Amino acid sequence: MALDQLRIASRRSQLAMVQTNWVKQELEEAHPNMTITIEAMATQGDKILDVALAKIGDKGLFTKELEAQMLIGRAEIAVHSLKDLPTNLPKGLILGCITEREDPSDALVVNKKNEQYKLQSLPSGSVVGTSSLRRLAQLRHHYPHLIFKDVRGNVITRLQKLDDGEYDCLILAAAGLKRLGFSSRIHQIIPSEISLHAVGQGALGIECVDNNNDVLEILKSLEHKPTSQRCLAERAFLRELEGGCQVPIGVKTEIIKEDLILEGMVASLDGKRLIREKQLGSINNPELIGIELANTVKSLGAGEILQEIFEAERT
Repeated sequence: MALDQLRIASRRSQLAMVQTNWVKQELEEAHPNMTITIEAMATQGDKILDVALAKIGDKGLFTKELEAQMLIGRAEIAVHSLKDLPTNLPKGLILGCITEREDPSDALVVNKKNEQYKLQSLPSGSVVGTSSLRRLAQLRHHYPHLIFKDVRGNVITRLQKLDDGEYDCLILAAAGLKRLGFSSRIHQIIPSEISLHAVGQGALGIECVDNNNDVLEILKSLEHKPTSQRCLAERAFLRELEGGCQVPIGVKTEIIKEDLILEGMVASLDGKRLIREKQLGSINNPELIGIELANTVKSLGAGEILQEIFEAERT
């Protein structure tokens, strides 16, 4: 029997609700006779705001509470920013759908006093806010003269801290700024030559219970195959390196006809060692591309870099 109602688990942050409401509206258009509701809640990552994400070290910071709702039968699906979703999911849950990707780039947002500068021209000692080790490592590699300071809170909170003068600039995801209506705050899209983006950045991942064919059928209307192929390659690369969202791993993907090109990066926290390589393969087997690239960067020393980071986290 077909489903007549669908409950969506979501974080209650402003960006999460914008994304989840978009999913709700798209599903309502595709399934007009279905009742769709949102079950919003705070996750561990939303509650811990006084500690840097990298120091918490939990790969499911923004997902565990939503996953629990599905496993106990209180929601059929959960909407995530795909970059927050671990590559290894709890038993009984699967990644049911990946939506069309917004711009996956990182963006520079500046305090008004720094509007005359781009990232490459910021004065020595400028304070750059970021909570991402991936961005931190790459920017330290290219701009060791800058000062990097952790920043937490939702996008609006971070922008307020910037405008209050706590930072000279911030590095944020272009996708989040655009979805929240802050496109005008994007001062510069950071070139991929400087900063490869996070795995899955810009895409939404919809998680659901395994073997529920009714739900999977409903989600087909949201699936965007090129985005899915690109993100599956990226996630396989991350999974093979055994890295969570709080390790300096960056990616970029491109589809040309029947080929998928995956570029991947692993860096040390101080930015002094940075390994960056590409792998080409068939779009019909994207995960193999990710695995092969991971093995390549491991052979070039990425494994040692990541091991040092994991050991530092445990001490």
